[in-house]
Amino acid sequence: MDLSSLSRFHPRLLDDLRAYSRERLAKDIGAGLTVGVVALPLAMAFAIASGLPPQAGLWTAIVAGFLIAALGGTSVQIGGPAGAFIVIVYGIVQQHGVGGLLVSTFCAGILLFVMGWFRLGTLVRFVPVSVVTGFTNGIAVLIGLSQLRDALGLRVEKMPADFFGIVHTVWGSLHTVNPYAIALAGLCVVGLFVWPRLWAVDSAFRQRLEGFDQVSALRATSRLPAPVVALVTLSALAAWLEWPVETIGSRFGGIPQTLSSFVWPDVSWQTVRQLVMPTLTIAALGAIESLLCARVADQLAGGRKHDPNQELMAQGVANAVVPLIGGMPATGTIARTVTNIRSGATSGVAGMVHAATLAAIVLLAAPLARHIPLAVLAGILLFVAWNMGEWREFVQMRRFSLHYRLMLLSTFFVTVIFDLTLAVELGLVLAVVLFVRRQSSLFRVDVQSRNGEIRARLYGSLFFGAVTKLDALEAAIERVEPGNMVRLDARHLLLLDTTGLDTLTSLLETIERRGARLWIDHLHDQPRSLMERAGFLPRLAGWTADPNAGYPDDPPP
Repeated sequence: MDLSSLSRFHPRLLDDLRAYSRERLAKDIGAGLTVGVVALPLAMAFAIASGLPPQAGLWTAIVAGFLIAALGGTSVQIGGPAGAFIVIVYGIVQQHGVGGLLVSTFCAGILLFVMGWFRLGTLVRFVPVSVVTGFTNGIAVLIGLSQLRDALGLRVEKMPADFFGIVHTVWGSLHTVNPYAIALAGLCVVGLFVWPRLWAVDSAFRQRLEGFDQVSALRATSRLPAPVVALVTLSALAAWLEWPVETIGSRFGGIPQTLSSFVWPDVSWQTVRQLVMPTLTIAALGAIESLLCARVADQLAGGRKHDPNQELMAQGVANAVVPLIGGMPATGTIARTVTNIRSGATSGVAGMVHAATLAAIVLLAAPLARHIPLAVLAGILLFVAWNMGEWREFVQMRRFSLHYRLMLLSTFFVTVIFDLTLAVELGLVLAVVLFVRRQSSLFRVDVQSRNGEIRARLYGSLFFGAVTKLDALEAAIERVEPGNMVRLDARHLLLLDTTGLDTLTSLLETIERRGARLWIDHLHDQPRSLMERAGFLPRLAGWTADPNAGYPDDPPP
């Protein structure tokens, strides 16, 4: 193996710290504190929605967030548990237990590191946008459905993982609806929607406050993240009014105010064999999410572009470590990364401060979390699911091609009704099939017969999907007279594969049986190279073995 072809492990943080200053440190600390507070409710909500205790999400955000910031290929990306993993993690936990999840996450981490090491980071960009949009919208729908139990306060012991199971369970439990839970979830969603608009620069509310000095402290609250405001105020409201709703304490007994304990997954070959598809799903989704997030960060922050291979290796290290503390899969998170950028982050130090902030909150204020109503966390996730989906793509569907619509809708419905893994596989297969169909439609052959001689021009790419377009040429060759020439003009032939060459070889054999000769001129480098390696050129008229002479472009008169 040529080791020089492997990606070098070089975290972006090493470059960022070369010209580091106190001013940048102050910005990074401020951004890290802000995004750490934002990550608190999201980390707990993602873990609970995935069928795990809240501390699993918190310690994943702490450990994975620190490692991704320290080792990643971007300067400002924030890593941690993500909404995209909820459906996958919940399904794995229901089918294989928490132990199966830990093994899948560990193996996915190893796979992600290998992908980055072998420079496969750029391959993720080949996933069509329609496929990504389809399964992202599908995941958003499933996240919303999974939160109906807590948002409605239903008395359901265990929620199924599939679409029809969720719908059936929720429908059969509507008689247990808790109006207090609905009120909390509704107030949470409305608050998350209204809070940032309330403090917008052009909002009437903020403009009215500009003339009052005594409300300067109130205006300072505009900097507080909406999820944190909703979490604190609604938790206090429910406790003050003594509303009968389920809380973190009543379901999980609270959050341990200690460091996470070391867990060694029960790894065996038999277990790994059963978890191949979940592992591939976690690795694929983690790679796609993290690199999409990195691209968003590039657009917002400017500066150097991210290193996709280093980012995958950092994601691999993080996902290989978090199972050892009982964590869940982690990846780059767009919402927290955008918050980090807008808060002034300049390097991975901000992500490391975000992790330290979360750790301090867990170790110092964990007992307070037991009073948080699950309906409030459900409201936060309902809002996340709404923002996660790209619903305008459905409204603007008529503007796109039939191929785009077919891939998007197929991936969406298969994600919702069946499985995310199957949806991604189907989407990629459809993308390949439709791409082959489109490329084959671009290839054409113009055939002319004159005085017993056949002239043809080839346009486009002659590959396995387009060889049937040579039928007209084949029919014309069946009528060629002995001693005549079949001339192919290849100046517009851009690409030739082995199937196309095999078809040309069959045509050549037919020409030779008819006693005629084949001449091909104006060959480009790729078709010429393949023909030479396959021994096809020596059988053509006018070919010479002299390497300096090559193959003539002009046929004899």
